[in-house]
Amino acid sequence: MKAAVLFEANTPLSIEDVTVSKPTAHEVLIRTMAVGVCRSDLHFVDGAYPHAMPTIPGHEACGVVEAIGDEVRGVKVGDHVVTCLSAFCGQCEFCVTGRMSLCIDASVRRPKGAAPRLMLGDRPIAQMLNLSAYAEMMLVHEHACVAIDRDMPMDRAALLGCAITTGAGAVFNTTDVTPGETVCVVGCGGIGLAAVNAAKIAGAGKIIALDPVPAKRAMAEKLGATHSIDALSDTAADEVVAITKGGVHHAIEAVGRTQSAATAVKVLRRGGTATILGMMPLGEKVGLSAMDLLSGKRLQGGFMGSNRFPVDIPRLVDFYMRGLLDLDTIIADRMPLERINDAFDELRRGDTTRSVITFS
Repeated sequence: MKAAVLFEANTPLSIEDVTVSKPTAHEVLIRTMAVGVCRSDLHFVDGAYPHAMPTIPGHEACGVVEAIGDEVRGVKVGDHVVTCLSAFCGQCEFCVTGRMSLCIDASVRRPKGAAPRLMLGDRPIAQMLNLSAYAEMMLVHEHACVAIDRDMPMDRAALLGCAITTGAGAVFNTTDVTPGETVCVVGCGGIGLAAVNAAKIAGAGKIIALDPVPAKRAMAEKLGATHSIDALSDTAADEVVAITKGGVHHAIEAVGRTQSAATAVKVLRRGGTATILGMMPLGEKVGLSAMDLLSGKRLQGGFMGSNRFPVDIPRLVDFYMRGLLDLDTIIADRMPLERINDAFDELRRGDTTRSVITFS
């Protein structure tokens, strides 16, 4: 199969012929249909986060089940599925206490000594984030995918695998926004726009979007933001506090920068909560001042929207099919696998929302 292989950080991906293994117990072979190009992949491509090489990035994907291994119960051949990087074992402390997105149990991967799932000639390929989706086929654990309605357009479905699960999940799961509460979203890429849209669905009162790009601010307003502000303005945080008469109940950071995380804390009202979604540079820290603590402010992470994806993704599909979740607006471009490096260049410029790699 054709796949986009990363041999070394800070180098372009190369389209190579890769061999994918046959599914064994609890594994699913998926013919890839669409993959979103997420900034999380760029962190690995540009070397900000380490990973074994060579590898195939890509984690925001959907496809059609081609084959299944023994003991697979959740999907069958022919099912349309969305994949999710937070594969879960179903048995560890995190899984049995309802925090499936935090599971890192090794049982979702092949055991040491077993044949690799992916090979380039006689060289094993390190599977990235349990998926490696920039390829014509994916071989994953059955708990890394979920069947969806076949009427769901596949290029939109791919976004559910990360951007929407993370952004909407931050609203529905991590923060549990109550109708009428105020929300500020810092950063209007795919994840931030999903958070804006979800805040509208959740019945939030004022929804304020911060981003330096005018087109993204306009898009946020289309998706439900009641106000939008240039994030680079020296008075941005003060404007949010003024609009909400004291600050927001929930601030969601979707950029991955220390300054944007600090802004998320600054716009909170007393007792408010800041949720950090962006992947900040390793070694960076975000904190609360003594006065923030005395004001009852809270700071938390929200990995992958605190998802329970076997339940969450079909619900998000339903939101889209009923016209509540707007995925069409978020997609900026569709391109073939051969243009994956162009897609990453667009991400680096920072003026686009979501590109989607499509397979015929």
